[in-house]
Amino acid sequence: MKSIPESLQALVGQAARRIDTPALVIDLDAMDRNIERMARFARQHGVLWRPHAKLHKSAHIALLLEQAGACGHCVQKVSEAEALAEGGVNNIFISNEVVSPAKLERVARLAKTLYARSGRLAIAVDNAEGVARLARAMQEAKAANGAIDVLVEINVGQNRCGVAPGAAAVELARAILAQPTLRFAGLQAYHGGAQHLRSARERREAIAQVLGHVNRTRHAFDAAGIELPLITGAGTGTMVHEAASGVYGEIQPGSFLFMDADYAANEHDPAQPVFEHALYVKTQVMSVGEGRAVCDAGHKSHAVDSGLPRLHALPPGQALRFANGGDEHGVLYPAEEAGNTSGWLPALGETLWLIPGHCDPTVNLHDHLIGVRGGRLKGVVERIFTVDGRGALT
Repeated sequence: MKSIPESLQALVGQAARRIDTPALVIDLDAMDRNIERMARFARQHGVLWRPHAKLHKSAHIALLLEQAGACGHCVQKVSEAEALAEGGVNNIFISNEVVSPAKLERVARLAKTLYARSGRLAIAVDNAEGVARLARAMQEAKAANGAIDVLVEINVGQNRCGVAPGAAAVELARAILAQPTLRFAGLQAYHGGAQHLRSARERREAIAQVLGHVNRTRHAFDAAGIELPLITGAGTGTMVHEAASGVYGEIQPGSFLFMDADYAANEHDPAQPVFEHALYVKTQVMSVGEGRAVCDAGHKSHAVDSGLPRLHALPPGQALRFANGGDEHGVLYPAEEAGNTSGWLPALGETLWLIPGHCDPTVNLHDHLIGVRGGRLKGVVERIFTVDGRGALT
Protein backbone atom coordinates (compact mmCIF):
# COMPACT_ATOMS: atom_id res chain seq x y z
CA MET A 1 0.00 0.00 0.00
CA LYS A 2 1.07 3.57 -0.56
CA SER A 3 2.63 5.50 2.30
CA ILE A 4 1.44 8.75 3.84
CA PRO A 5 4.01 11.55 4.16
CA GLU A 6 4.69 12.66 7.72
CA SER A 7 3.65 16.21 6.88
CA LEU A 8 0.26 14.97 5.75
CA GLN A 9 -0.17 12.52 8.60
CA ALA A 10 0.52 15.41 10.98
CA LEU A 11 -2.78 16.96 9.85
CA VAL A 12 -4.75 14.30 11.73
CA GLY A 13 -6.38 15.99 14.71
CA GLN A 14 -5.89 19.44 13.20
CA ALA A 15 -8.64 21.83 12.10
CA ALA A 16 -9.82 21.41 8.52
CA ARG A 17 -8.77 24.98 7.81
CA ARG A 18 -5.15 23.80 8.09
CA ILE A 19 -5.46 21.68 4.93
CA ASP A 20 -3.31 23.23 2.22
CA THR A 21 -4.69 23.63 -1.29
CA PRO A 22 -5.52 22.22 -3.70
CA ALA A 23 -6.55 19.06 -1.85
CA LEU A 24 -9.17 16.36 -2.21
CA VAL A 25 -11.31 16.25 0.93
CA ILE A 26 -13.95 13.77 2.09
CA ASP A 27 -16.77 14.94 4.35
CA LEU A 28 -16.79 11.77 6.48
CA ASP A 29 -20.18 12.49 8.05
CA ALA A 30 -21.80 12.77 4.62
CA MET A 31 -19.95 9.67 3.40
CA ASP A 32 -21.15 7.67 6.40
CA ARG A 33 -24.74 8.71 5.75
CA ASN A 34 -24.40 7.67 2.12
CA ILE A 35 -23.08 4.26 3.18
CA GLU A 36 -25.90 3.75 5.67
CA ARG A 37 -28.52 4.66 3.06
CA MET A 38 -27.02 2.25 0.55
CA ALA A 39 -26.85 -0.58 3.05
CA ARG A 40 -30.47 0.01 4.06
CA PHE A 41 -31.57 0.15 0.40
CA ALA A 42 -29.90 -3.20 -0.34
CA ARG A 43 -31.46 -4.84 2.72
CA GLN A 44 -34.92 -3.55 1.83
CA HIS A 45 -34.64 -4.95 -1.70
CA GLY A 46 -32.98 -8.22 -0.73
CA VAL A 47 -29.96 -7.73 -3.00
CA LEU A 48 -26.23 -7.92 -2.42
CA TRP A 49 -24.26 -4.75 -3.04
CA ARG A 50 -20.79 -4.82 -4.52
CA PRO A 51 -19.62 -1.20 -4.79
CA HIS A 52 -17.29 -0.19 -7.57
CA ALA A 53 -13.84 0.59 -6.19
CA LYS A 54 -12.75 2.41 -9.34
CA LEU A 55 -14.44 5.36 -7.64
CA HIS A 56 -12.26 5.63 -4.52
CA LYS A 57 -9.35 3.27 -5.38
CA SER A 58 -8.65 2.85 -1.65
CA ALA A 59 -8.31 -0.47 0.15
CA HIS A 60 -9.15 1.21 3.47
CA ILE A 61 -12.40 2.62 2.11
CA ALA A 62 -13.23 -0.76 0.57
CA LEU A 63 -12.84 -2.40 3.98
CA LEU A 64 -15.09 0.25 5.55
CA LEU A 65 -17.77 -0.61 2.99
CA GLU A 66 -17.44 -4.30 3.80
CA GLN A 67 -17.94 -3.53 7.48
CA ALA A 68 -21.21 -1.84 6.49
CA GLY A 69 -22.39 -4.91 4.59
CA ALA A 70 -20.86 -4.81 1.10
CA CYS A 71 -20.32 -8.35 -0.20
CA GLY A 72 -17.17 -7.44 -2.13
CA HIS A 73 -15.92 -4.93 -4.68
CA CYS A 74 -15.80 -4.30 -8.42
CA VAL A 75 -12.77 -3.02 -10.29
CA GLN A 76 -12.10 -2.49 -13.99
CA LYS A 77 -8.38 -3.22 -14.15
CA VAL A 78 -6.14 -6.07 -12.98
CA SER A 79 -3.86 -3.55 -11.29
CA GLU A 80 -6.81 -2.14 -9.35
CA ALA A 81 -7.59 -5.65 -8.13
CA GLU A 82 -3.95 -6.16 -7.13
CA ALA A 83 -3.93 -2.88 -5.19
CA LEU A 84 -7.07 -3.81 -3.25
CA ALA A 85 -5.81 -7.32 -2.54
CA GLU A 86 -2.51 -5.96 -1.23
CA GLY A 87 -4.58 -3.83 1.17
CA GLY A 88 -6.47 -6.83 2.57
CA VAL A 89 -9.56 -6.98 0.34
CA ASN A 90 -10.45 -10.61 -0.43
CA ASN A 91 -13.57 -10.56 -2.65
CA ILE A 92 -12.99 -8.80 -5.96
CA PHE A 93 -14.75 -8.83 -9.33
CA ILE A 94 -12.89 -7.53 -12.38
CA SER A 95 -16.04 -6.45 -14.20
CA ASN A 96 -14.20 -6.13 -17.48
CA GLU A 97 -12.62 -8.31 -20.14
CA VAL A 98 -8.93 -9.27 -20.01
CA VAL A 99 -7.32 -10.99 -23.00
CA SER A 100 -3.63 -10.03 -22.79
CA PRO A 101 -1.55 -13.12 -21.83
CA ALA A 102 0.65 -11.02 -19.53
CA LYS A 103 -2.38 -9.66 -17.70
CA LEU A 104 -4.01 -13.09 -17.52
CA GLU A 105 -0.89 -14.45 -15.82
CA ARG A 106 -1.42 -11.80 -13.16
CA VAL A 107 -5.12 -12.65 -12.93
CA ALA A 108 -4.25 -16.30 -12.33
CA ARG A 109 -1.69 -15.46 -9.67
CA LEU A 110 -4.13 -13.16 -7.92
CA ALA A 111 -6.91 -15.76 -8.06
CA LYS A 112 -4.56 -18.30 -6.50
CA THR A 113 -3.54 -15.84 -3.76
CA LEU A 114 -7.10 -14.88 -2.86
CA TYR A 115 -8.24 -18.51 -2.92
CA ALA A 116 -5.50 -19.35 -0.40
CA ARG A 117 -6.86 -16.55 1.80
CA SER A 118 -10.41 -17.99 1.53
CA GLY A 119 -11.24 -15.12 -0.80
CA ARG A 120 -12.65 -14.98 -4.32
CA LEU A 121 -11.67 -13.42 -7.61
CA ALA A 122 -14.18 -13.07 -10.44
CA ILE A 123 -13.81 -11.78 -13.98
CA ALA A 124 -16.04 -10.98 -16.95
CA VAL A 125 -15.71 -12.54 -20.42
CA ASP A 126 -17.45 -11.91 -23.73
CA ASN A 127 -15.70 -14.28 -26.16
CA ALA A 128 -14.57 -17.90 -26.35
CA GLU A 129 -10.94 -17.02 -27.03
CA GLY A 130 -10.83 -15.05 -23.79
CA VAL A 131 -12.22 -18.07 -21.94
CA ALA A 132 -9.58 -20.37 -23.45
CA ARG A 133 -6.76 -17.95 -22.62
CA LEU A 134 -7.98 -17.54 -19.03
CA ALA A 135 -8.24 -21.30 -18.56
CA ARG A 136 -4.73 -21.76 -19.91
CA ALA A 137 -3.35 -19.12 -17.54
CA MET A 138 -5.07 -20.77 -14.59
CA GLN A 139 -3.62 -24.14 -15.57
CA GLU A 140 -0.11 -22.75 -15.92
CA ALA A 141 -0.39 -21.07 -12.52
CA LYS A 142 -1.48 -24.42 -11.05
CA ALA A 143 -4.43 -22.66 -9.45
CA ALA A 144 -7.01 -24.83 -7.73
CA ASN A 145 -10.10 -25.76 -9.71
CA GLY A 146 -12.86 -23.26 -9.02
CA ALA A 147 -10.41 -20.63 -7.79
CA ILE A 148 -11.88 -18.06 -10.15
CA ASP A 149 -15.48 -17.14 -10.94
CA VAL A 150 -16.27 -16.26 -14.54
CA LEU A 151 -19.30 -14.21 -15.55
CA VAL A 152 -20.58 -13.80 -19.08
CA GLU A 153 -21.04 -10.15 -19.92
CA ILE A 154 -23.99 -9.47 -22.19
CA ASN A 155 -24.46 -6.31 -24.24
CA VAL A 156 -27.58 -4.75 -22.74
CA GLY A 157 -27.55 -1.57 -24.81
CA GLN A 158 -24.29 0.28 -24.22
CA ASN A 159 -22.68 -1.31 -27.28
CA ARG A 160 -19.33 -1.47 -25.60
CA CYS A 161 -18.26 -4.91 -24.37
CA GLY A 162 -20.54 -7.90 -24.06
CA VAL A 163 -21.75 -10.88 -26.07
CA ALA A 164 -25.20 -10.75 -27.64
CA PRO A 165 -28.02 -11.64 -25.22
CA GLY A 166 -29.72 -15.01 -25.54
CA ALA A 167 -28.22 -18.02 -27.30
CA ALA A 168 -24.73 -16.52 -27.72
CA ALA A 169 -24.46 -16.04 -23.96
CA VAL A 170 -25.48 -19.66 -23.40
CA GLU A 171 -22.77 -20.90 -25.76
CA LEU A 172 -20.16 -18.84 -23.95
CA ALA A 173 -21.32 -20.29 -20.62
CA ARG A 174 -20.90 -23.78 -22.11
CA ALA A 175 -17.31 -22.89 -22.98
CA ILE A 176 -16.69 -21.87 -19.37
CA LEU A 177 -18.33 -25.01 -17.99
CA ALA A 178 -16.09 -27.13 -20.21
CA GLN A 179 -12.97 -25.78 -18.46
CA PRO A 180 -12.20 -27.55 -15.16
CA THR A 181 -10.19 -24.60 -13.82
CA LEU A 182 -13.07 -22.14 -14.29
CA ARG A 183 -16.37 -21.76 -12.48
CA PHE A 184 -19.38 -20.27 -14.27
CA ALA A 185 -20.81 -17.67 -11.89
CA GLY A 186 -23.56 -15.85 -13.81
CA LEU A 187 -24.17 -12.80 -15.96
CA GLN A 188 -22.72 -9.31 -15.96
CA ALA A 189 -25.50 -7.00 -17.22
CA TYR A 190 -24.52 -3.36 -16.75
CA HIS A 191 -25.55 -0.32 -18.77
CA GLY A 192 -23.16 2.50 -17.94
CA GLY A 193 -24.70 5.07 -20.26
CA ALA A 194 -28.09 4.77 -18.60
CA GLN A 195 -26.67 6.11 -15.32
CA HIS A 196 -26.43 9.64 -16.71
CA LEU A 197 -29.69 9.98 -18.59
CA ARG A 198 -31.08 13.13 -17.05
CA SER A 199 -34.75 12.36 -16.51
CA ALA A 200 -36.05 9.62 -14.24
CA ARG A 201 -38.34 8.50 -17.06
CA GLU A 202 -35.43 8.08 -19.49
CA ARG A 203 -33.52 5.99 -16.99
CA ARG A 204 -36.56 3.85 -16.23
CA GLU A 205 -37.19 3.22 -19.92
CA ALA A 206 -33.54 2.38 -20.57
CA ILE A 207 -33.48 -0.23 -17.80
CA ALA A 208 -36.78 -1.68 -19.05
CA GLN A 209 -34.92 -2.44 -22.27
CA VAL A 210 -32.01 -3.89 -20.27
CA LEU A 211 -34.41 -6.18 -18.44
CA GLY A 212 -35.79 -7.34 -21.77
CA HIS A 213 -32.29 -8.48 -22.80
CA VAL A 214 -31.66 -10.05 -19.41
CA ASN A 215 -34.94 -11.96 -19.32
CA ARG A 216 -34.44 -13.24 -22.86
CA THR A 217 -31.06 -14.55 -21.76
CA ARG A 218 -32.50 -16.12 -18.61
CA HIS A 219 -35.06 -17.98 -20.66
CA ALA A 220 -32.34 -19.23 -23.01
CA PHE A 221 -30.42 -20.60 -20.02
CA ASP A 222 -33.58 -22.28 -18.69
CA ALA A 223 -34.19 -23.89 -22.08
CA ALA A 224 -30.60 -25.15 -22.14
CA GLY A 225 -30.89 -26.56 -18.62
CA ILE A 226 -27.99 -24.45 -17.33
CA GLU A 227 -28.27 -22.93 -13.87
CA LEU A 228 -27.74 -19.18 -13.73
CA PRO A 229 -26.21 -18.50 -10.29
CA LEU A 230 -26.30 -14.69 -10.34
CA ILE A 231 -27.18 -11.64 -12.40
CA THR A 232 -25.19 -8.58 -11.42
CA GLY A 233 -24.95 -5.00 -12.67
CA ALA A 234 -26.55 -1.58 -12.03
CA GLY A 235 -25.01 1.73 -11.03
CA THR A 236 -25.87 4.68 -8.85
CA GLY A 237 -28.14 6.27 -11.46
CA THR A 238 -30.40 3.29 -12.14
CA MET A 239 -29.99 0.83 -9.25
CA VAL A 240 -33.55 1.39 -8.03
CA HIS A 241 -34.85 -0.35 -11.16
CA GLU A 242 -32.45 -3.31 -11.17
CA ALA A 243 -32.96 -3.85 -7.44
CA ALA A 244 -36.74 -3.82 -7.77
CA SER A 245 -36.77 -6.11 -10.82
CA GLY A 246 -36.59 -9.39 -8.90
CA VAL A 247 -34.00 -10.48 -11.48
CA TYR A 248 -30.77 -8.95 -10.23
CA GLY A 249 -29.22 -10.57 -7.18
CA GLU A 250 -26.44 -8.01 -6.87
CA ILE A 251 -25.97 -4.32 -7.67
CA GLN A 252 -22.72 -2.44 -8.35
CA PRO A 253 -23.18 1.27 -7.51
CA GLY A 254 -20.01 3.21 -6.79
CA SER A 255 -20.60 6.96 -7.13
CA PHE A 256 -23.22 6.97 -4.35
CA LEU A 257 -20.32 7.17 -1.90
CA PHE A 258 -19.09 10.61 -3.02
CA MET A 259 -21.45 11.89 -5.74
CA ASP A 260 -20.36 14.56 -8.21
CA ALA A 261 -21.69 17.45 -10.26
CA ASP A 262 -22.69 15.20 -13.17
CA TYR A 263 -24.86 12.96 -11.00
CA ALA A 264 -26.32 16.04 -9.31
CA ALA A 265 -27.63 17.10 -12.71
CA ASN A 266 -29.86 14.00 -12.86
CA GLU A 267 -33.53 14.37 -11.98
CA HIS A 268 -34.06 12.57 -8.68
CA ASP A 269 -36.15 9.40 -8.70
CA PRO A 270 -38.38 9.39 -5.59
CA ALA A 271 -37.80 5.64 -5.15
CA GLN A 272 -34.05 6.12 -4.82
CA PRO A 273 -32.18 7.20 -1.67
CA VAL A 274 -30.88 10.75 -1.58
CA PHE A 275 -27.09 10.66 -1.60
CA GLU A 276 -25.08 13.70 -0.54
CA HIS A 277 -21.97 15.28 -1.96
CA ALA A 278 -19.08 13.99 0.14
CA LEU A 279 -16.05 14.72 -2.06
CA TYR A 280 -14.65 18.21 -2.55
CA VAL A 281 -11.61 19.91 -3.97
CA LYS A 282 -10.52 22.50 -1.45
CA THR A 283 -9.02 25.52 -3.21
CA GLN A 284 -8.13 29.12 -2.44
CA VAL A 285 -8.00 32.36 -4.33
CA MET A 286 -4.46 33.13 -5.50
CA SER A 287 -5.12 36.22 -7.62
CA VAL A 288 -7.84 38.82 -8.12
CA GLY A 289 -8.15 40.85 -11.29
CA GLU A 290 -10.68 43.05 -13.04
CA GLY A 291 -13.98 41.15 -12.98
CA ARG A 292 -12.41 37.82 -12.08
CA ALA A 293 -10.65 35.84 -9.37
CA VAL A 294 -8.27 32.94 -9.88
CA CYS A 295 -8.04 29.86 -7.67
CA ASP A 296 -5.26 27.26 -7.44
CA ALA A 297 -7.32 24.24 -8.57
CA GLY A 298 -6.69 23.61 -12.26
CA HIS A 299 -7.04 20.44 -14.31
CA LYS A 300 -4.29 18.72 -12.32
CA SER A 301 -6.68 18.59 -9.36
CA HIS A 302 -10.00 17.69 -11.01
CA ALA A 303 -11.15 15.78 -14.08
CA VAL A 304 -13.07 17.60 -16.81
CA ASP A 305 -14.48 14.72 -18.90
CA SER A 306 -17.95 15.35 -17.45
CA GLY A 307 -17.63 19.11 -17.31
CA LEU A 308 -15.99 21.64 -15.08
CA PRO A 309 -16.51 21.61 -11.31
CA ARG A 310 -19.04 23.83 -9.65
CA LEU A 311 -18.73 25.97 -6.55
CA HIS A 312 -20.38 24.59 -3.43
CA ALA A 313 -22.52 26.35 -0.84
CA LEU A 314 -22.32 29.92 -2.10
CA PRO A 315 -25.38 32.14 -1.53
CA PRO A 316 -27.01 33.67 -4.64
CA GLY A 317 -25.42 37.07 -4.06
CA GLN A 318 -22.00 35.40 -4.13
CA ALA A 319 -22.61 32.81 -6.87
CA LEU A 320 -19.57 32.15 -9.03
CA ARG A 321 -18.96 30.45 -12.35
CA PHE A 322 -15.87 28.26 -12.68
CA ALA A 323 -14.08 28.62 -16.01
CA ASN A 324 -11.17 26.78 -17.59
CA GLY A 325 -7.86 28.25 -16.49
CA GLY A 326 -5.59 25.38 -17.56
CA ASP A 327 -3.54 22.94 -15.54
CA GLU A 328 -2.89 25.10 -12.48
CA HIS A 329 -5.67 27.67 -12.38
CA GLY A 330 -9.43 27.98 -12.22
CA VAL A 331 -10.92 31.32 -13.26
CA LEU A 332 -13.95 32.51 -11.29
CA TYR A 333 -16.49 34.98 -12.62
CA PRO A 334 -19.61 36.45 -11.00
CA ALA A 335 -22.59 34.27 -11.97
CA GLU A 336 -25.18 36.93 -12.73
CA GLU A 337 -27.69 34.33 -13.92
CA ALA A 338 -27.56 32.74 -10.45
CA GLY A 339 -28.07 35.99 -8.54
CA ASN A 340 -24.63 37.58 -8.28
CA THR A 341 -25.62 40.86 -9.91
CA SER A 342 -23.28 43.01 -7.82
CA GLY A 343 -20.11 41.55 -9.34
CA TRP A 344 -18.96 40.15 -5.97
CA LEU A 345 -15.68 38.24 -6.02
CA PRO A 346 -13.88 36.38 -3.23
CA ALA A 347 -10.87 38.00 -1.63
CA LEU A 348 -7.26 36.98 -2.05
CA GLY A 349 -6.56 33.85 0.02
CA GLU A 350 -10.24 33.01 0.54
CA THR A 351 -11.08 29.29 0.69
CA LEU A 352 -13.61 27.79 -1.72
CA TRP A 353 -14.95 24.26 -2.20
CA LEU A 354 -15.44 22.63 -5.59
CA ILE A 355 -17.68 19.69 -6.49
CA PRO A 356 -15.87 17.74 -9.24
CA GLY A 357 -17.68 17.03 -12.48
CA HIS A 358 -16.70 13.35 -12.33
CA CYS A 359 -15.43 11.86 -9.09
CA ASP A 360 -13.71 8.68 -10.39
CA PRO A 361 -11.00 10.27 -12.57
CA THR A 362 -10.68 13.15 -10.11
CA VAL A 363 -9.64 10.71 -7.37
CA ASN A 364 -7.13 9.22 -9.81
CA LEU A 365 -5.31 12.56 -9.87
CA HIS A 366 -4.52 12.44 -6.14
CA ASP A 367 -2.33 10.27 -3.93
CA HIS A 368 -4.40 10.87 -0.80
CA LEU A 369 -7.92 11.67 0.36
CA ILE A 370 -8.21 13.80 3.49
CA GLY A 371 -11.13 12.75 5.69
CA VAL A 372 -12.73 15.50 7.78
CA ARG A 373 -15.23 14.96 10.59
CA GLY A 374 -17.59 17.69 11.79
CA GLY A 375 -17.99 19.63 8.56
CA ARG A 376 -15.69 21.23 6.01
CA LEU A 377 -15.58 24.61 7.76
CA LYS A 378 -15.37 23.77 11.46
CA GLY A 379 -14.38 20.11 11.30
CA VAL A 380 -11.22 18.25 12.19
CA VAL A 381 -9.06 15.99 10.05
CA GLU A 382 -9.80 12.47 11.25
CA ARG A 383 -7.80 10.28 8.86
CA ILE A 384 -5.86 10.16 5.62
CA PHE A 385 -6.74 7.56 2.98
CA THR A 386 -4.21 6.40 0.42
CA VAL A 387 -5.39 6.16 -3.18
CA ASP A 388 -3.86 2.71 -3.63
CA GLY A 389 -5.14 2.23 -7.18
CA ARG A 390 -4.01 5.59 -8.53
CA GLY A 391 -2.64 5.14 -12.04
CA ALA A 392 -3.77 1.50 -12.12
CA LEU A 393 -4.23 1.35 -15.89
CA THR A 394 -3.22 -2.24 -16.71
